Amino acid sequence: MKKESLSKIATTQGRKVYAIDLFCGAGGLTHGLAKSGIEVRLGVDIDPACEYPYVANNNARFLLKSVEELEASELVCHYRKNGIKLLAGCAPCQTFSTYNQKATEFDKRWWLLLQFSRLVNELSPDLVTMENVPRLIEQNVFDEFVANLEDNGYSVAYQVVNCAEYGVPQQRNRLVLLASKLGPITLLSPQKFGKRPKTVKEAIGNLPPIEAGTSHPKDPLHQCATLSEINMRRIKVSKPGGTWRDWPEDLVADCHKKISGKTYPSVYGRMTWNDPAPTMTTQFFGFGNGRFGHPEQNRAISLREGAILQSFPKSYKFVRPGEQVCYKSIGRLIGNAVPVTLGEVIGASLLSHVSAVTKRAYRSRLKSWSQ
Repeated sequence: MKKESLSKIATTQGRKVYAIDLFCGAGGLTHGLAKSGIEVRLGVDIDPACEYPYVANNNARFLLKSVEELEASELVCHYRKNGIKLLAGCAPCQTFSTYNQKATEFDKRWWLLLQFSRLVNELSPDLVTMENVPRLIEQNVFDEFVANLEDNGYSVAYQVVNCAEYGVPQQRNRLVLLASKLGPITLLSPQKFGKRPKTVKEAIGNLPPIEAGTSHPKDPLHQCATLSEINMRRIKVSKPGGTWRDWPEDLVADCHKKISGKTYPSVYGRMTWNDPAPTMTTQFFGFGNGRFGHPEQNRAISLREGAILQSFPKSYKFVRPGEQVCYKSIGRLIGNAVPVTLGEVIGASLLSHVSAVTKRAYRSRLKSWSQ
């Protein structure tokens, strides 16, 4: 399989896999599934900002609606009668993220995974996939999700993966779950695709240079935030892979001089060319929000660079032509997305599973006929 592209892993005997993507966001998972050969028919999200990028880049419809209010009858019509049905999604992960220390079970987003379970029960798809942050695996709500799948006859497999091992140019640990009514299922390993970690230089090294607070005339998304005078001084003395501890004393923030602040070195840092990027968050466009400084240029990475590090194609559209780019809105869409390459790996794993099941069934029929 190493010599084959992911998209060449064929579906089985004319039965195509059709998917619905819950919590679809800007379309990272959908785009990856489509690249693998799965036809995604519908994306559902409560955020109106998702609609344009989702529809503009994917051959799928978009439904603006809360999953809590979603009825199975609104979804079933999007599947094809003779196809294999896949229900996919990534429930909002902020409540389970290590970046959110204040999340509790009183946050209603905590329970959106159970709405996913409800729709699984009502639709009874052949396949299910769910992607989320690793910390979810520690929560009771995840145990309930898995138990519900198993009670309904699904074989379930889940694991935490580092997306960099599959060729995503960032260190991003994610929990991936696959479930099937067709039989035992597993996520294909990075070795199956001949992948290796992709560096920042390989991903964004060929983008044209820009200055802080400017945008490139040919790509409005290739723009970066302005820097205050002191932050410009800070980034000029920042070393790739270094921390604020490398700065002169007069540039160190007061909060970092306190004992409590000394344990947070991974802010105000530059990326390094020869390694994958750090995890893209929804605040990646801010120099002070993490290790999001450009390796060479005196600025934070641009929105386009963040999207590429999330493995979106360079041509992926996030705003309508002529529309003003909002850092906060676009940064949220990009940072929250399932990396496209991970979506492609998930899709390839599902198709490989379906193909293997079909071959086993075919061999079994041949054997019974020969007897």
